[in-house]
Amino acid sequence: MAIPFKYTIRSFMNRKLTTIITIAGIGLVVFVFAAVLMMAYGVEKTLVSTGSPDNIKVVRKSSQGEISSIIEGETVNLLKTLPHIATTADGKPIMSGEPCVIINLEIRSGGMSNISVRGVSQEVNLLRPQVKITEGRMFNPSMRELIAGKAVNKKFAGADIGSKVKFAGDYWTVVGIYEDNGSGFESEMWGDANQLLGAFNRGSAVSSVTLKLDDMNNFEKFKRAMAADKRFLQYEAMTEQRFFEMQSEFLAIFIRILGTFITIIFSFGATIGATITMYAAVANRTIEIGTMRSLGFSRRSILTVFMAESMLIAMIGAGGGLLLASLLQFFSISTLNWNSFSDLTFSFALNPSIIISCLIFAVFMGLLGGFLPAARAARLNIVTALRG
Repeated sequence: MAIPFKYTIRSFMNRKLTTIITIAGIGLVVFVFAAVLMMAYGVEKTLVSTGSPDNIKVVRKSSQGEISSIIEGETVNLLKTLPHIATTADGKPIMSGEPCVIINLEIRSGGMSNISVRGVSQEVNLLRPQVKITEGRMFNPSMRELIAGKAVNKKFAGADIGSKVKFAGDYWTVVGIYEDNGSGFESEMWGDANQLLGAFNRGSAVSSVTLKLDDMNNFEKFKRAMAADKRFLQYEAMTEQRFFEMQSEFLAIFIRILGTFITIIFSFGATIGATITMYAAVANRTIEIGTMRSLGFSRRSILTVFMAESMLIAMIGAGGGLLLASLLQFFSISTLNWNSFSDLTFSFALNPSIIISCLIFAVFMGLLGGFLPAARAARLNIVTALRG
């Protein structure tokens, strides 16, 4: 004989204080777990959106990022001769050799941090048309001028229009602010590639080459043409989106591992709280349990009703934790991207897999916290229970 579900609801409401405390504990653990997963997913989402699916990135093999990649000027010229590269109306290949350097800027709230300065060619508008100047103007390629990403402008004191940034022994003027739908490019400053190469005495060697193909279906043909030339053995080509996705992997994995470790520690406290709450429920309802057993309810029914109560507490806590965590999507934070050694601003991001993971985690805490008290209730002797 099954115990009506309304009995679980009534019993659930009779212990408001201990129940609320337990729900709050589970909710806090779920909130921390969700925040960690949202942070890792936010890093991935930001960097993946940095790349365009129809752009190709060429870098030196085994380089951890653009900072550690070097492509000589002669190689850049050779790349222009490969087939399937899109061209402008006047026949120029749509390609940008991009040097990347790291500089220090003062944070508005105090302290210093690294940011990336990317040198781009005049074809950058064809390669990344989604990047829009929102304030000021585009830099003049014949002058030491920069445009700052929206995230850099918001966080750093030296990134306002008209500010002078000193590096490589000279002053560079910030003349514009740009945005790119929250991508990692917003955490960079851009200037003319030739100006940047000259300032750092790098000759014609760039960090990476970004190019556009005449048709993305020709990507494999382009790779085969590149692999057939021994002069390109030290370099590899991939989609720009895949390149930036790889840049996010190490940081995202580190955040997940560290965050999960912290969450597991917190979950012990929440599980103990759930166990104490359920043991108290058993102790306070000993006579009720004896009465139900004497009326013909089986041990399995008693076990089920207490497990259902524990699961209900866990699910309410999970719902509250997820609701609170969802508010994090309105906030942006920054961290050091270990692949580029520069500041990266990103937003927390929520997706269905994170919600499912958090619910499964809450179910696990509910099962773990409720099983022993439920088993004790089911094993109570009927006569002993009726005596209280």
